[in-house]
Amino acid sequence: MPKRVIFVEHDNASPGGPIWAQFVRRGYEITRFMVVGEENSENPNVEPAWPDFFEFDAVVIMGSQYAAYDDERIGNWLLPLIEKMRAVHNAGIPIFGICFGGQLMSRVFGGTVSRAPRAELGWVKIESNDESFVSSGPWFEFHWDRFTLPPGATEIAKNDLCPQAFHLGRTLGVQFHPEVDPEVLDTWLAIESACGELESEGVDIVALRAQTKKVEAESNQRGYDLVDQFLDRVATAPITLI
Repeated sequence: MPKRVIFVEHDNASPGGPIWAQFVRRGYEITRFMVVGEENSENPNVEPAWPDFFEFDAVVIMGSQYAAYDDERIGNWLLPLIEKMRAVHNAGIPIFGICFGGQLMSRVFGGTVSRAPRAELGWVKIESNDESFVSSGPWFEFHWDRFTLPPGATEIAKNDLCPQAFHLGRTLGVQFHPEVDPEVLDTWLAIESACGELESEGVDIVALRAQTKKVEAESNQRGYDLVDQFLDRVATAPITLI
């Protein structure tokens, strides 16, 4: 029987690119769960009918256009998700948090999430403490917020703005987007507000697309390798209760 992984997607534009591909190669059956559908994008404080996360062998929490600290705007699902991921972590089910997902897991573990002094957009090199675990990249960044390293966590990578990767027990949290390839980027850029946000920060969309295509083979491999590290190194770690 294949193992099962659930991808928690907070909007309708969160494809998994090379991350999906590597989980499939590793024998996982993928389930996707969308928290905020397109019809609720302007009123995202929904109350989802949650899946039973304990039925899965791993959980991947994807990025989001929403802020992981905005309890007022999205608290109807953000606060329950925090509690659910605390229970999932304590049950020993591996969790992989990406961007918003990494921020959320920092919060689960007692860290904080806040607006950063500047945005990180595009392909960025980071400082790795263990290249065999999380390489220095470049990795794709698309965020205005940042998390602090939670108590008890081990920092794997960082830069001058914020922690970029950490692990605690069977949870891995990253600030960057290992799932980005040209198709994923095009999905994001099809959202008018995303293009506007990037252009408002001085990002050349044409150049960004070209660079993403140029680094596709190498960045995909980094994504594959990161999934392998998650499954072989994090998912098999001792259970850490919080």
